[in-house]
Amino acid sequence: QVQLVESGGGLVQAGGSLTLSCAASGRTFSTSALGWFRQAPGKDREFVASISWSGAYTVYADSVKGRFTISRDNAKNTLYLQMNSLKPEDTAAYYCAAGRETTTASGLYDYWGQGTQVTVSS
Repeated sequence: QVQLVESGGGLVQAGGSLTLSCAASGRTFSTSALGWFRQAPGKDREFVASISWSGAYTVYADSVKGRFTISRDNAKNTLYLQMNSLKPEDTAAYYCAAGRETTTASGLYDYWGQGTQVTVSS
């Protein structure tokens, strides 16, 4: 069982940066693959980034590649998403998730946080 709580969202101007955090509790955090997803109003939830349990393997959506960086600190039970060069189209609720494999498929993640809102103004 893993419980996830996101933080760090907010309002930022285009071109700015934000760092999201996802604090986790539960014994299986350090052995779980972790991911970030986002959902804008009226749109489906979409994959953003994923990281393996060791942090050695990462996957990014094409739309964020080169701008966002996913990382994790297993000693602190925390997942991060560093977001740079933000664009208005990055506006969405961002969710962290934990699962058994590093994948882009939301259905393969077992645990989800409640989300944190990111709004990028033009």
